Amino acid sequence: METRSIGPFEVSAIGLGCMSLSHAYGAPPSREQAERVLLGALDAGYTFFDTAAVYGLGHNETLVGEVLGGHRDRFTLASKCGMTVGDKRELNGRPEALKATCEDSLRRLKTETIDLYYLHRWDRRVPIEDSVGALADLVVEGKIRTIGLSEVGAPALRRAHAVHPIAALQTEYSPWTRNPEIAVLDACQELGVTFVAFSPVGRGFLAGGVRDLAKLEAGDFRTGMPRFQGEAFEANLELLAQFETLASEAGCTPAQLCLAWLMKKDPTLVSIPGTARPKHMRENAGAAQVSLSDAIMARVDAVVNETTVTGSRYAPAMQAAVDTERTPAEAEA
Repeated sequence: METRSIGPFEVSAIGLGCMSLSHAYGAPPSREQAERVLLGALDAGYTFFDTAAVYGLGHNETLVGEVLGGHRDRFTLASKCGMTVGDKRELNGRPEALKATCEDSLRRLKTETIDLYYLHRWDRRVPIEDSVGALADLVVEGKIRTIGLSEVGAPALRRAHAVHPIAALQTEYSPWTRNPEIAVLDACQELGVTFVAFSPVGRGFLAGGVRDLAKLEAGDFRTGMPRFQGEAFEANLELLAQFETLASEAGCTPAQLCLAWLMKKDPTLVSIPGTARPKHMRENAGAAQVSLSDAIMARVDAVVNETTVTGSRYAPAMQAAVDTERTPAEAEA
């Protein structure tokens, strides 16, 4: 698979987001199936694995550590802090909380150092300089190798980067979520920060994985997202039909169209699609071999964008916890 740089690391252009193996999309898969996804990803050429302390409140890090611990030299490991205190979910960016979370993560991940450690959310009760300063201490101590940020806008990125070099900034980016195009992508390019796109297939929607809301499991957090509700969902289904036609013309699946679109948009960007199914993991890896014409790129941009998608990416309460620049529709919500 093509590789791209994150700080000192060369990683697969398509990495594996591990969240869905423990968290967020209903009941997690069996241990056997999760192992098939993780170990199969290594065999398929993935060399970048992304987890977090909050995913399953430690379950996901434990899973990654137990399954991949014996292969630690074969991949770059990313995790995140700032949304847990001990075994409880809590937004907390205080230096002592971040350092304690790191100790717990190292134990669960069965590793002496985490290659890329993100501040998962900026706790705006704490200056971002203080939170990043704590992560810089962990770099000096050898417990983490590089620092990342998640779901912050360009001004916060610049403030953080002035304290310690930021290796990566992660936020949602796909044809139907264009917020990074407002300012963050430019700021990353200016500062030499790698942008990491999570939910690159629109939380499964643009892959054709959500056609009937009644089939979403209890606990699936998409049920609380405006784009997956009522008339907004029905309107977005019409966009999906057009998107699937474009994928057919491009000779790939809709999920691969999303990932190939991202790879061509930015030759330095890394995407981290997540899945609980080995088949989809292999399908996503195949996007690295898809070459899109300029005409297809332009048509994707015209069909699915911030003005044609109905509904904001988050409900107001969840939106308040992120610091990314908002589209006009989100600003009005």
